[in-house]
Amino acid sequence: MVRRIEDSEEKRSIAKEVLLDLPEWFGIPESTQEYIDESAQMPFWAFFSAENEPAGFIALKETSACTAEVFVTGVKKRFHRQGIGKALFDEFYNYAKSQGYRFLQVKTVDEGRYEEYDATIRFYESLGFCRLEVFPALWDAHNPCLLLVMVIG
Repeated sequence: MVRRIEDSEEKRSIAKEVLLDLPEWFGIPESTQEYIDESAQMPFWAFFSAENEPAGFIALKETSACTAEVFVTGVKKRFHRQGIGKALFDEFYNYAKSQGYRFLQVKTVDEGRYEEYDATIRFYESLGFCRLEVFPALWDAHNPCLLLVMVIG
């Protein structure tokens, strides 16, 4: 059900379809377009339903020689809580490990601002991520950035 996608246009199409289904998380059109365009140039995996519909995706950004970031990921709302995010992350993790990365990181809005992002934090913590630091002004004062990290073992 999870496939690595190589074609940039297919990546764009999948990212657009999934992210537009998630306006609670991706509601700023300019930022959403940046995620779509930039992820098309990154290692990218998609989960397809039994009907071959893109249900979710994840993209990897190298932030240093030893660290990979979950640049963007999303699962369409009607597919939430079915193990798709975990399946995508497992592919991401295995690839990162095979490429010699030692650490993973992900950024999200800090806890206590929006219910959706609080759920996102719980998801990342369930995968084994730990909270490292909050950057109050990285994005803007209303959206403090929480950095979560994980050691690849």
